[in-house]
Amino acid sequence: MKKTLRHLFSILLFISLSANASLNTQTLTTTVVTDQLKRPWSLAFLPDGNYLVTERDGALRIVDSRGAISEPVRGLPDIAATGQGGLLDVILHPDFEKNNVIYLSYVAGSRSDGFSTEVMRAVLTSKIKGASNPKSYALTDLKKLFVALPKVKGGRHFGGRLAFDKSGYLFIGLGDRGNRKHSQNLQTHHGSVIRLKSDGQIPQDNPFLNRDDALPEIYSYGHRNIQGLVMHPNTGEMWSHEHGPQGGDEINKLVKAKNYGWPIITYGEEYGTGFSIGKGFKAQGMEQPLYYWVPSIAPSGMAFFKNNILVGSLKFRLLSILTREQNTFSEERIFGSRFGRIRDVRVKDGSTFYLLTDAGRGKLVRVSTGNP
Repeated sequence: MKKTLRHLFSILLFISLSANASLNTQTLTTTVVTDQLKRPWSLAFLPDGNYLVTERDGALRIVDSRGAISEPVRGLPDIAATGQGGLLDVILHPDFEKNNVIYLSYVAGSRSDGFSTEVMRAVLTSKIKGASNPKSYALTDLKKLFVALPKVKGGRHFGGRLAFDKSGYLFIGLGDRGNRKHSQNLQTHHGSVIRLKSDGQIPQDNPFLNRDDALPEIYSYGHRNIQGLVMHPNTGEMWSHEHGPQGGDEINKLVKAKNYGWPIITYGEEYGTGFSIGKGFKAQGMEQPLYYWVPSIAPSGMAFFKNNILVGSLKFRLLSILTREQNTFSEERIFGSRFGRIRDVRVKDGSTFYLLTDAGRGKLVRVSTGNP
């Protein structure tokens, strides 16, 4: 009965409120820049107008405005493309135009020792001496900033999203690695959000810095598998979304030291059986999501655009557009199965955003409103 009522609520909310989205989706124009990427995961915009794209199997590539794709960037760390893992996110340093520094998240390890999400800082250089292609690129000055511990065997729930806030702090969203109890254990990194300085040092105002029973890098915890992480452009707050189990994908506003509940509370349920998980939907001392999906859409990628939140859906192969009106969200869904499984969403400027699709021939899609 609970499952039926939650499904009905989700359907009614979508029907009654979807027309209120402030983005006029009828005026959108789309252009496929390329459809020759292999399992792309993340996108960053370079100052010269080119695109920096990660491919989950372990290649970092430059795509130009015409869709031409570079050879793989040289000098990447050892990457384990296992299960849901591989080369994941890429973002630019806030002062990239001065220092050419980028940040990568990826999975590393072995079957014998286990796998883990790691974060690397490096300098992106072009026109490598001795390379046959004058547009060859490489990474230099690599520095490993973070390793999620403990290493765990298996290939699930690596998280891996990266974002900077207005103060220049680096946020890392992680998953529980398929071990639910990790998300409530402050002595593991899994199922948490990490906050570091851009050079990997720990900020002195991190909430668990002086606790013996917690890792000082942790900013928030109780997450299942974060697949969206972005700073609100006006308030500077960090927002995230994460996968629920069967239902219960959720959007959260991140606040230091807060517990977001997994697996004690969730709007999802056990796969197959539909049985409840933990204590239900709410518990004292645990945060409620700002928005959640039942059934799950398998969200991936997240961006603020105009007055909307853009969220890609892997499961339904669409783009979810959320509009907040006071404490209520309305949702509109577009591009259903038009491009494929949407893995990443990035805003270029006031009139343009981009999508990446998760496929063997993955697409980079430019979406324009025509109105800045």
